[in-house]
Amino acid sequence: MARFLRNVSSLKRCLFAPKVCSGGVLGSSSQLCNFSSKGRRKSKSDGSDSGEENMSKKDLALKQALDQISSSFGKGSIMWLGRSLSPKNVPVVSTGSFALDIALGTGGFPKGRVVEIFGPEASGKTTLALHVIAEAQKQGGYCVFVDAEHALDSSLAEAIGVNTENLLLSQPDCGEQALSLVDTLIRSGSVDIVVVDSVAALVPKGELDGEMGDAHMAMQARLMSQALRKLSHSLSLSQTVLIFINQVRSKLSTFGGFGGPTEVTCGGNALKFYASVRLNMRRTGSVKKGEETVGSQVLVKIVKNKLAPPFKTAEYELEFGKGISREAEIIDLATKHKFVTKSGAFYSFNEKKIHGREAFKKFLAENESACEELVMKLKEKLMEAESKRERHTNVLDGDISEEVISSDITDEEPVMAVEA
Repeated sequence: MARFLRNVSSLKRCLFAPKVCSGGVLGSSSQLCNFSSKGRRKSKSDGSDSGEENMSKKDLALKQALDQISSSFGKGSIMWLGRSLSPKNVPVVSTGSFALDIALGTGGFPKGRVVEIFGPEASGKTTLALHVIAEAQKQGGYCVFVDAEHALDSSLAEAIGVNTENLLLSQPDCGEQALSLVDTLIRSGSVDIVVVDSVAALVPKGELDGEMGDAHMAMQARLMSQALRKLSHSLSLSQTVLIFINQVRSKLSTFGGFGGPTEVTCGGNALKFYASVRLNMRRTGSVKKGEETVGSQVLVKIVKNKLAPPFKTAEYELEFGKGISREAEIIDLATKHKFVTKSGAFYSFNEKKIHGREAFKKFLAENESACEELVMKLKEKLMEAESKRERHTNVLDGDISEEVISSDITDEEPVMAVEA
């Protein structure tokens, strides 16, 4: 019996041992085959992604992020600045004043941006805006004048050169209506100039519905802030110049003590931040013909400019009922840069002697070729002077000592009057 059991156990050992051995050998060989096939597949995939292999992990991650943004928000939602097809220089619309165009550095007001013109009463803010409209209409553009003050003089607009038949005019009932109208026109992408005259007259509907004497804290500031947030994106796409005319108010309580701002603009602080160009206009004197006052001398200070160096000034004559005197500012600039010689009351130009300033203005108005000749000479001279100044600044960049001015003084500080 014992011998029989021993034989059975030995038989079991002989039957099952080869299976275990073969299983172990086959299992290890199959695993090796699997590893080798995986290695071959990986090498094939590495060969196909040789372009990605050359890129660093950082570049690859950025490429994937840009692809995801483009697929989610559309092509052009993010782009490389220098590689995009957008023009390097921002297109502009002339202001109608030769001196102001030069001072702005770009030749006019930039398209697709917000411009604020502010100053005291009778300083020529609306007149300047009408000149911009006239220049845009010469280029075939459509213009809109939102007359919130209900005080636009059509005869003055025609005298300046505005084609009133092709000028869209709106006299809204409240501030919300005016800004909604502006938003609709800008989103259409069909207008070149929109003038809002003025921010101070954009009365919120809640204030109109209330009683006289009710307090409405910061209601107009909230309205302007919301409107500018909505308008900023559509404005850049439509290439429209949005001009806000603003009034100034005396600031009685100055937290900075002496030396702080004495004037502030209406409508809160949002417009200051969204505006690419801000002009501070001041009347500095009167233009007289004998005893009669026929115009005013205006000084414009560029207190903010995102496209060129700010804090430059321009001065021109404003004739009552006619607008900016282009001939007068050309005479002043030509005399300053010695293209025209002045001796007493006589002006010498191209071997011609003209007696009196008014006679010289009349001569330039009647002879367009002479006027254009002076304009071309002035442009060449001023551009050459600007390039020399830039080269000189680059050479002496490390040697220039900087003067620190107190930050309490802001751009609303009034410009010192210049006697006529």
